[in-house]
Amino acid sequence: MEKQKVHNLIILDESGSMGSIKSEIISGFNETVQSIKGFQKKFPEQEHFISLVSFNSLSNQLLHFIDPVDKLNEINSELYRPNGGTPLFDAIGYAVNKLHYVVKNQENCNVLVTIMTDGEENSSREYSGAQIKALIEKLKEEKWTFTYIGTDHDVDKIALNLSISNTLIFKKNGEGIKNMFVKERQSRDVYYSKVQRNEDTKDDYFKDK
Repeated sequence: MEKQKVHNLIILDESGSMGSIKSEIISGFNETVQSIKGFQKKFPEQEHFISLVSFNSLSNQLLHFIDPVDKLNEINSELYRPNGGTPLFDAIGYAVNKLHYVVKNQENCNVLVTIMTDGEENSSREYSGAQIKALIEKLKEEKWTFTYIGTDHDVDKIALNLSISNTLIFKKNGEGIKNMFVKERQSRDVYYSKVQRNEDTKDDYFKDK
């Protein structure tokens, strides 16, 4: 029997303002990878892949792309170096379209997109907010789930403008980031359970079930 493919796409802000929480973000991402490895064992009928794109106004970094979770290496301070501005729309457009091109014809496939940023869009050149909203609305009908995790800006407003209903706000300090990653991992567990039961996963990602 073919396993259920689950693509975990993480779009991570690497702009200069993330520098103050760099070590906490690296640690949290690596813990998330370890937890996904554990979830793959918990749900053996699922096959998990991770794609990680970090972004700033200098470039998009494709750190992982459809890598099997059990073969994934951790990121470190050499790979994640915050600098520059926040081209949020361009990063979402780049990462989502790149993954969609590969998985669009795959059957038995779910995609979980996690967007993490500490600031509003300020430097995109290729995509507008309206274009990203339309893209997200289209893919939500194709078993894609989008989540938006943020701090230091109006998270709910920005996410709503992009048609993302799953939001999580965190405090920009060590304890706040730790709590955020704990909540995210708990929600991820519930999401994988829903995938297993073939339930709708578009909304209520951060709601306790």
